[in-house]
Amino acid sequence: MGIITDQLVSFRYVTKLHGLMLGEISRKFGLTDMEMNIIAFLHNNPRLDTAADIVELRRLSKSNVSKAVSSLCSKKLLTSRTYESDRRKVHLILTAEAFAIEKEIAACTEKLLGVVFDGFSKEDAGLYKALNARIKDNIVRYLEENDGRR
Repeated sequence: MGIITDQLVSFRYVTKLHGLMLGEISRKFGLTDMEMNIIAFLHNNPRLDTAADIVELRRLSKSNVSKAVSSLCSKKLLTSRTYESDRRKVHLILTAEAFAIEKEIAACTEKLLGVVFDGFSKEDAGLYKALNARIKDNIVRYLEENDGRR
């Protein structure tokens, strides 16, 4: 396989493993996969806290995200808030009731990283992270210069 195919296959397997691990947590707490994805996203990305962020970065449909956000709010696992500085944006905030779920997500993340980086030295894992960041930056720069968006 070529390098691009290798990367795509690796990403697919990591995504699949992550989904399987999160699925165990979602079943334990009686959540849908979409609800679990939203909680995990908000937990792992505290500065990206809008439905639009979730739609853009996770490539999920607006309607599915909206439905899951409403459900999570009704389950008291999520609240929403607007700020005076920009009333157009609705920020999503995990509640204290979501803490037990967040704790399991953190453990899941550690387990996933353990599987992915098994046999890697700390230096190798750091090098991978640095190289991956450079690749992402190159792609984002290209898209912004040639397409005007990410």
